Amino acid sequence: MLALYYLTFSQPDEAQAVAYDLLRERIAVCANWFPITCAYLWEGAVQQESETVLIVKARAGMRESIEAVARRHIDYTHFVGEIPLASVNPDFAQWLTRELGG
Repeated sequence: MLALYYLTFSQPDEAQAVAYDLLRERIAVCANWFPITCAYLWEGAVQQESETVLIVKARAGMRESIEAVARRHIDYTHFVGEIPLASVNPDFAQWLTRELGG
């Protein structure tokens, strides 16, 4: 029923813009973003840079909708993953259902 979505962005303002669009469009009920340091492989070499993580709380099965909103704000390759939740406190689940329906 519920899932977390983990997205990465180059800039905090990109994560914020996506979060606000997801909330306004009632795709998500809540979003958190914060800075991280990322190390990754690029063309065979290890790279390191700052990124911003966006965690989105929404109904399960919304990855494609969330990714479509993110693509409106960025044109580079980034990560979008859906993390299914085995259990959520009932009050949160009720709030999400009340706000997003279904």
